[in-house]
Amino acid sequence: MLTTAPEDDFLLKRLNLVGLHCSPHTGHCSAEQPGELIACCVCDLLQYILLGTQAHNGDLTVRPTCKPGFSEEDYTAFVPQNIMEGQKLLKVKFNNCAGNKGVRYETNSLDFKVRADGTVFAAHQVQMPSKQLILVVTAWDPQTLGRWEAIVRFLVTEKSQHNGHKTKGHKTLPGELVQQQSDTLLPWRQHRSVNGLRRQKRDWVIPPINVPENSRGPFPQQLVRIRSDKDKEIHIRYSITGVGADQPPMEVFSIDPVSGRMYVTRPMDREERASYHLRAHAVDMNGNKVENPIDLYIYVIDMNDNRPEFINQVYNGSVDEGSKPGTYVMTVTANDADDSTTANGMVRYRIVTQTPQSPSQNMFTINSETGDIVTVAAGLDREKVQQYIVIVQATDMEGNLNYGLSNTATAIITVTDVNDNPPEFTTSTYSGEVPENRVEVVVANLTVMDRDQPHSPNWNAIYRIISGDPSGHFTIRTDPVTNEGMVTVVKAVDYEMNRAFMLTVMVSNQAPLASGIQMSFQSTAGVTISVTDVNEAPYFPTNHKLIRLEEGVPTGTVLTTFSAVDPDRFMQQAVRYSKLSDPANWLNINATNGQITTAAVLDRESDYIKNNVYEATFLAADNGIPPASGTGTLQIYLIDINDNAPELLPKEAQICEKPNLNVINITAADADIDPNVGPFVFELPSVPSAVRKNWTITRLNGDYAQLSLRIMYLEAGVYDVPIIVTDSGNPPLYNTSVIKVKVCPCDENGDCTTIGAVAAAGLGTGAIIAILICIIILLTMVLLFVVWMKRREKERHTKQLLIDPEDDVRDNILKYDEEGGGEEDQDYDLSQLQQPETMDHVLNKTPGVRRVDERPIGAEPQYPIRPVIPHPGDIGDFINEGLRAADNDPTAPPYDSLLVFDYEGSGSTAGSVSSLNSSSSGDQDYDYLNDWGPRFKKLADMYGGGEED
Repeated sequence: MLTTAPEDDFLLKRLNLVGLHCSPHTGHCSAEQPGELIACCVCDLLQYILLGTQAHNGDLTVRPTCKPGFSEEDYTAFVPQNIMEGQKLLKVKFNNCAGNKGVRYETNSLDFKVRADGTVFAAHQVQMPSKQLILVVTAWDPQTLGRWEAIVRFLVTEKSQHNGHKTKGHKTLPGELVQQQSDTLLPWRQHRSVNGLRRQKRDWVIPPINVPENSRGPFPQQLVRIRSDKDKEIHIRYSITGVGADQPPMEVFSIDPVSGRMYVTRPMDREERASYHLRAHAVDMNGNKVENPIDLYIYVIDMNDNRPEFINQVYNGSVDEGSKPGTYVMTVTANDADDSTTANGMVRYRIVTQTPQSPSQNMFTINSETGDIVTVAAGLDREKVQQYIVIVQATDMEGNLNYGLSNTATAIITVTDVNDNPPEFTTSTYSGEVPENRVEVVVANLTVMDRDQPHSPNWNAIYRIISGDPSGHFTIRTDPVTNEGMVTVVKAVDYEMNRAFMLTVMVSNQAPLASGIQMSFQSTAGVTISVTDVNEAPYFPTNHKLIRLEEGVPTGTVLTTFSAVDPDRFMQQAVRYSKLSDPANWLNINATNGQITTAAVLDRESDYIKNNVYEATFLAADNGIPPASGTGTLQIYLIDINDNAPELLPKEAQICEKPNLNVINITAADADIDPNVGPFVFELPSVPSAVRKNWTITRLNGDYAQLSLRIMYLEAGVYDVPIIVTDSGNPPLYNTSVIKVKVCPCDENGDCTTIGAVAAAGLGTGAIIAILICIIILLTMVLLFVVWMKRREKERHTKQLLIDPEDDVRDNILKYDEEGGGEEDQDYDLSQLQQPETMDHVLNKTPGVRRVDERPIGAEPQYPIRPVIPHPGDIGDFINEGLRAADNDPTAPPYDSLLVFDYEGSGSTAGSVSSLNSSSSGDQDYDYLNDWGPRFKKLADMYGGGEED
């Protein structure tokens, strides 16, 4: 198995475990730097204590003293594959030679924890990843800052075998070789016990190796020697793997493959990496594994090589003025990259300077461990010192200024304002002046002084009137910029009522005063406000004034006296009256006393009346300087009298010449109002007598009646029927109205016919017949004209023309946007555009092709004859021949035109369809029809079937 042994350097390893580094073999260290002399002396002393000293005669031996540490360096326990949360696994024993008071335990695994009594248990449910698990248990003393480590190995076994069995250390297993006073770790031997059972082989767990950072070398520096007890039998080759060996960072550690000595090749940096986990391997010359790999844990011992660094170079804090000693201000924090569990990383704080040093040079103190800055003296006053600048120093090595490294930061402490200064008026009395009847006028400005922070709630002033203004004529508003109080009139003052005001005002802050601060006697002041008299306008005491009277009062009637009052009692002034608004010009007013009389008759039914009320406006003006005037409104409510006779509605109507077919509904309208309107009485006059003979009135209700014929028949025409309508006024008024009634013949539905309506309009029978004859003659003339136009159109169509009428260029719009054929089109005959005088050029035209603007006259052109036996290509040949004939036609127009190929002339060379028969005899072959597609399939079946058809 693999073992570690730095030859005879047993003392070196022991001294390394306690953090002291002595020279190999000698136990002595050299003082390379000042301050290392004490450590060198400790090395020599520990060598003397650990090994003991014998006298030259050999009979005197120094007894070893108590050595803190674990009882064993290696603990082993068998555990199941699944470990439950809180399950106890084994117990380690530790002695710090002081009763273990305050000793704390840690592990390098998050899965396991150690109680204060040394019991190792599972922090949560754990599934063992392999057959064995190794962890390191660390015990450290907060008082001495000492650290000790032990290896704990968990071996996975079946539940039925050694379940829960614990073995402490390798001394508890029989058969193990006792380790001598050297670092040679002997392997477990495989042998049989007395009862014949075979002991399982077990490997050593190497304690962690401590390496100081920033070592000066020389390098490579030996750390440990790895060797196997089989190196006496075979040649062994050693190697190491892991981070720092064959994984980045590469080659930090190396090993001599023959001797097994492991070295560190360069200085270590704990802040870069604090620990390394390597595995040592032993193989033979053929590469076969000789021993199981050994885990090597290398810890980099921290050195004080990093200064504390503040998180911020400038810290800002605040504290209220007047704060008591011990008030928290702020916290500064510095971090040290060194190990915080050692003095190298333990930072302590202190205040270096304070500026200004008023009222005391020590206004603040700082907690050396937490960095909390608090007040230590009273007397903070913002009005004297608004800001302090404090230089804070952070030092490691627990604040030791001789050995520790330091850094500084600046703490800016602002003294915040509290309302400890009440506002005070700059003077005890103020004065102002205001004209009467004016509002929103600033009459006085109140100035105050406040030493608190401007434009803050502790400085903002609030003014109140505490006496002298019971009616609320004034208010005091604060100017947000100057903090002055502006005394403002919010309710008009009257000189005749108050000639002066004596106000008492008080000022306070928006924020309440600080505890223990009282209001100053200068926080109140007096304000004297004088009121000046101005010429006020006269006013009407009752405005709007309402009077009631009946309409129709005669002209010159005195209605009322509408007088005004002049509020200027201390001025001798006269008031004059005049009309300002009189829409109907019905009123007059006395200019001296305001008496109102009628200038015309007041009519309630006038358009100037709204809801029975007539409204007029009058002006009252004094003779002051300057003159002032006021207006007043007079409202006259007119009571209705029965002064309007009713009017019959409607004025016109129509009725059938026979009675009982329909009637006329009549009513009445009256400009008066109730009770001078309905119910109405409708009646026919007795003169002329024909009225009551022909007509009758039937009452429906108080407002409606019906007019109808009394006789059996009345000749059609328009009749004026007089009707007397009487209202219900007192006294009643009546009116004779005439309604024009059109009597006409009616159909079965009771509606007047058209002829009847005409007759009712007053036309005689002869006039009606004459109108009908004229209508018939007019319709006959229109019909003859249409027939003549049709005949003319027919004659025009039957007349033989050379060209169609639609194409006749004489009467039609010509189209000239057709493009020609280039230079070949330049030679053309203009005579083609004229009406031909002869038909020779038409008769001599090449057969087979004609123009669409020509009608064939004379001999029919000869078109290409299609072959009797059809062929898919004959259609194309036919078209090509037609195109050739058209190209060679000298009479063709000099431009591209539509060619017609479907004109057959007077006959066709094709035989009649009736000449076809179903006989299969003959020489005609119709098999080609099968090649023409599905559309000719029926013909192919009929004529291409062969003899069996």
